[in-house]
Amino acid sequence: MEIEQTLVLIKPDGVQRGLVGEIIARYERRGLKIAAMKLLQLPRVTAEALYAVHHGKSFYDVLIEFMTSAPIIALAIEGRNAIELVRILNGETDPRESQPGSIRGDFSVDITHNVVHASDSRRNAQRELDIVFAADERYEYNRADEGTLHVKAV
Repeated sequence: MEIEQTLVLIKPDGVQRGLVGEIIARYERRGLKIAAMKLLQLPRVTAEALYAVHHGKSFYDVLIEFMTSAPIIALAIEGRNAIELVRILNGETDPRESQPGSIRGDFSVDITHNVVHASDSRRNAQRELDIVFAADERYEYNRADEGTLHVKAV
């Protein structure tokens, strides 16, 4: 169980529907911490870099248009097994397959308007974090409850 960081984007629908606080609270309640956060309107070139893996797929243009249509919240989320834990909290990409209680299960409208994006691997997390955040925009600090939540595995 290593401490790792992952990128989370609260998509335009999450920002416009006032879900930012609820979404962040769900991550924090699980012991994850925010290492970086910013509100921004994604430039097209940034969205294309983030979603390059989907270039040429049928949904690519719609996704890029949506992600650049309004402000988003970008987060660097840190914690033990953060990548996997965030993906579990988020639920399945397709909200029809997401369980109630997950972020997407509770708030998603459809597969495009599914409220959040999260990195799917360590490699992609590092790549995506580097696209969105400069090194000096990520911070190290201890949460008040960190000693309790992040005990050393025996």
